[in-house]
Amino acid sequence: MFWHKEPDIKYYVCTINKTFAKPGQRMYFQVNYTEENLQDYIDPNNDTLIVRLADGHLLAECCIMLGIDKRATITTNWPEFRRRANICEVPNWRFPTISSGDGGGSIFTISRRNLRTWFHVCAVTGDRSTRDVFSANFPSDYTELIVQAKEATESAFKDGKQLLEIEFPTAGLQSVPGDGEGGIEMTGSMLLIREFCDRFVPAEKVTRTRIFFPEAKEVTFARQSTFEGCSLKLDYLTKPSLFEDFGFTTKVKMADRVRPEDEIFLVAYPYFNVNEMLVVEELYKEAVLNTERKMIIFNGELDRIRSGYYPPFFYPKLGELSKTFLPKLETIYYIHNFKGSKGGALFRCYPGPWKVLRKVGGSFVCLHEQEEMPSLKEVALNILPSA
Repeated sequence: MFWHKEPDIKYYVCTINKTFAKPGQRMYFQVNYTEENLQDYIDPNNDTLIVRLADGHLLAECCIMLGIDKRATITTNWPEFRRRANICEVPNWRFPTISSGDGGGSIFTISRRNLRTWFHVCAVTGDRSTRDVFSANFPSDYTELIVQAKEATESAFKDGKQLLEIEFPTAGLQSVPGDGEGGIEMTGSMLLIREFCDRFVPAEKVTRTRIFFPEAKEVTFARQSTFEGCSLKLDYLTKPSLFEDFGFTTKVKMADRVRPEDEIFLVAYPYFNVNEMLVVEELYKEAVLNTERKMIIFNGELDRIRSGYYPPFFYPKLGELSKTFLPKLETIYYIHNFKGSKGGALFRCYPGPWKVLRKVGGSFVCLHEQEEMPSLKEVALNILPSA
């Protein structure tokens, strides 16, 4: 079938290389898109592609799919290729295999740490319905974190989830609340939101995605810095008043802020002022509920509300959120660290389970996992000390 169509961006010729330097490091593919000589490598009868080592001593026909960020992944004949290339399965060194959803696939990598292997991938085809079949691990850096959060969001959207939460520290992957200064953490969240949107929001949905910052001044700052020249719609939740120092802000009616063509709302770090989350609930009720729209709350520090940080006697409306609004949320990506000799991390990447992790040496081990989100108190006082 390939002989009768012009190759597009889903089909390309590339060379892949990777030096395995340390356990736990994923195998990522550096791709150079070309269309020259593509048809020399494609078998039109069964859609297989010729894959070989760069030195030419091994040749195999494989099916290949487009994986994370357009990186190639072998999906058919990988066991045979692995055997002939002297590649073995090693639990700590992860090569993700993509599956079409039938649960197949494995995790493989190179058996010798100092071995430099070049794969010559002759073509790649992509299928947006594919999903990574292995459960995500604690990210090694913020780039990997954003990739994981993107994939978790895509999976949640496919499953019909409408109200999503993404929460992680911005002062360092293993930092805890209070390690960073508030303004710096917000700026860090803004930079990561831009990177997330660049990866997650397709070009045709950019003008249909609206980002709500806490207040109008933050929108101005975003337009002059991180989001300069960006086509994403930038908006705000509250507008400061003359009595801002006393916690008063001007009421903004959220139904007036949205447009009929809006499809995705991303709410950026709504935690500096206690009124911001109340406005988020209003936005959900007036513009998301009973529609096809989606809402993502990005680093909203909702654990403050869950844990009773705001006394219900003084903040009754916030107290109600924990009963009426928060239960509707699907926390699709989450990292919360615990310090101390019995420290660790609570981690989740949708659709995987909630995991309690502890760093041992240079990698994390899973101490406990469950389907429902445990309370931070339960993790700190029960799970981590008893592990």
